[in-house]
Formats: sequence, C-alpha cells, structure tokens
Amino acid sequence: QVQLVESGGGLVQPGGSLRLSCAASGSIFSINAMGWYRQAPGKERELVTTITSSGTTNYADSVKGRFTISRDNAKNTVYLRMNSLKPEDTAVYYCHVAAATIGFPSFVRDYWGQGTQVTVSS
Repeated sequence: QVQLVESGGGLVQPGGSLRLSCAASGSIFSINAMGWYRQAPGKERELVTTITSSGTTNYADSVKGRFTISRDNAKNTVYLRMNSLKPEDTAVYYCHVAAATIGFPSFVRDYWGQGTQVTVSS
C-alpha cells in the first residue's frame, strides 16, 4: 500500500501564496504521475496539475502562470506552489499518485491524499 500525507493548506488573502506538499510512503516500487486535484463546495473534483516521472507538466487553464508543480523523486514528494491566489481557488486540494507497489511492479493504481483546505479570502 501507499500512504499520502499532505500539508501546507490554510487561509490566505487574495494575491497571496501557499505551498502544498504531499509525501508518499509505504511499499513503493515506482511512482509514475503525481498531481493535484481540487474540489470546491458544490462542485465536482477537477484536475489542477500533473507531473510525470520525467518532469513533464500539465496545468488547468485556470491556474497556468500562477501555479507550479514540482517533485522530488528521491523523497517521493510532490509540491504545489500557488501564487497570485484568487477567491475562486478556494477548495479542498487532493494529492494524487499513480504508483506500483513492491511485488506488483506492473500493476499501477491510483492513490489519493486526505485533502487539505485552501481558503482565499480577505
């Protein structure tokens, strides 16, 4: 199994910044894609950004130029730097990892963090 622990959410004023972290641990054989999703009240969960094992990134149009995803493969950790935050960025942010576990190197499955609240408000 793979466990994900997120940190870094909180309350920030519009225009402010936050950095989220998500550390994966457990019986990890390999990690493919890592990413962040978010879910605002009354809305469906949506993709924010992803990063492959080779570093290729993908961003939702709504966050391009403001958010930056990065990963530390040695630490099995993914980060999300969020700048110029807007009230519409308010949501619960979920870390996602596609990983294979020891003993099952060809079986990649999805793992999710518990979610961290980001609130952008004055």
